[in-house]
Amino acid sequence: MRKAGVRDYCNFARKVLEIVPDRPVSFEVFADDLDEMQAQARIIASWGKNINVKVPVTNTKGVSLARIIRSLSDDGIALNVTAIMTVDQVRDVAAALNPDVPAIVSVFAGRIADTGVDPVPHMIACRGCLEARPKAELLWASPRELLNVFHAQEAGCHIITATPDILAKLALLGKDLAQYSLETVRMFHRDAAESGFSIAPAQQLAV
Repeated sequence: MRKAGVRDYCNFARKVLEIVPDRPVSFEVFADDLDEMQAQARIIASWGKNINVKVPVTNTKGVSLARIIRSLSDDGIALNVTAIMTVDQVRDVAAALNPDVPAIVSVFAGRIADTGVDPVPHMIACRGCLEARPKAELLWASPRELLNVFHAQEAGCHIITATPDILAKLALLGKDLAQYSLETVRMFHRDAAESGFSIAPAQQLAV
């Protein structure tokens, strides 16, 4: 939102909700003090019935938001708990959530993969932590490639975030790989031709 030049968070949020009145929309708190986070969460929740209030799993000091999550969830506020990386964090969030209130648990599988850890078994373990919370949905956050859509499905995730770049690749599903190879060769040749590069006999390297 900041990169897009949004200056008024509240007014922008209300405009989004006018456009999307019947689908879940997440708006995030931006305070760091736990009590202020809770106050912001309650204000955001009042903007519409289709809002998931997005709160991080900890503040910037590493203090768990479990107390805040429990208070908000017990009051019927749908949450989106974000920036989660570990199975233990999912377990703690699950314990704090009211089983009768919808919630999204956002695990940053893409960032987990960036550390060299296979996110699929990791996300399967996270899914297991939510078995006693039937209204809590596991979200595969920060995907890196289209294959992650299938990884998320394999892991039992309910939701995956996807950028326009990833969505555009859906057109490649089932594509013939031999044809794809030929198209790639043609692309390389076209790029070389457009570059104007040449290799003259006199440029042969001595061995």
